[in-house]
Amino acid sequence: MVALPLSVSAIRPALAADTLSVKVGKPLQQAQSALAAHDYAKAMSAVNAAAAVAGKTEYEDYTINQMRAAVAAQSGDVAAATAAYDKLIASSRTPRDAKLQMMMAEATMAYTAKDYPRAVTGIERYLKVAGSNPAMETLLIQSYYLQQDFKNAARVQQAQIDAELKAGKVPAESQLQLLAACQTQLKDQSGLNHTYVQLVSAYPKPEYWALIIHGLIVNPRIPPGLQLDVYRIRLMAGVLTAPADFMDMTELAMQAGLPQLALDLMNAGYAGGVLGKDAGAARQARLKALVVKTVADKKASIAADEAAAAKAPSGNDLLTVGYNYVTFGQADKGLALMQQGIAKGPLDVNIAKLHLGLAQVAAGRNADAIATLKTVAGDNGARDIAQLWILKLTAAAKH
Repeated sequence: MVALPLSVSAIRPALAADTLSVKVGKPLQQAQSALAAHDYAKAMSAVNAAAAVAGKTEYEDYTINQMRAAVAAQSGDVAAATAAYDKLIASSRTPRDAKLQMMMAEATMAYTAKDYPRAVTGIERYLKVAGSNPAMETLLIQSYYLQQDFKNAARVQQAQIDAELKAGKVPAESQLQLLAACQTQLKDQSGLNHTYVQLVSAYPKPEYWALIIHGLIVNPRIPPGLQLDVYRIRLMAGVLTAPADFMDMTELAMQAGLPQLALDLMNAGYAGGVLGKDAGAARQARLKALVVKTVADKKASIAADEAAAAKAPSGNDLLTVGYNYVTFGQADKGLALMQQGIAKGPLDVNIAKLHLGLAQVAAGRNADAIATLKTVAGDNGARDIAQLWILKLTAAAKH
């Protein structure tokens, strides 16, 4: 009988009957020596010689597979190593922890060899048995991404990010960047905008603000009811600098039936030195005069507007009247009417909640605004805009 070389000793302590015959043990010793010398062809030849011996015991087969796995792994023969590991994993001789290590080794070898489909299969098998493992999950995401399976890469990356958020952790910037890359490939503009919001929340870099704003501008799912809010986010971010944009924003506020808000926004343009200059000054002055007159008219008609809104089939008119009351300095009454409008049923409850939050900001009730904005959901852009206002309000509270 020949003793088993130390480098290929059984993973589980050998039983008394677990010995190797000379016919099997000798070529395995030769394989071990060749492996140590990095002569992989000679080592595998010796393993094959041991495997060709007739009448082997189960222990001898097991030991041969151990040596075959070692030689194949070190030589980079992914297919042979995987086949050997699979036999070892299936054996009752192999403890659970060792099986998990082998599964991990299989998957890692496949990834290193750029055999990404095999890597995906191996990693998913490992995770099913071992449970969550951030390093292996990252390898799975990369395996999907590198074979251009962006849908599954995004799915696994999103799940990893969600788990970290649930645990109160901040996702790594690289995780959010990879998710954004997948969503770009999938043309998932709504998902991409939300990822940019998460990026700017955790890593407030100017380029992420620019990407968010661009995403909101080009998002085809942004409804007309949010166009004004997109302009206001641009104003808040300090990137609304063109006179035409201020004019468009003012006109949108007028179309929404919010003349005082339109006047406030236009005044911000004058205060910032954007309006009142060059060839457009006269047109801008005419628009401002119209807005001022409309504010006066709205103040005169607001009681009648309130009565009509109470009879309207949806809560949208109550929201508009309430917002106007807030801008006219009657915050308590205005906010109450807006809440009644939400309870009555607006056309889009998330846009309604966003506007209630912004009215609360206008009333100086930032804590209430943050609480309201956190309830905004959906995928039409309202949630993303709400999250950006939360960022602004939270940052302001720290200073």
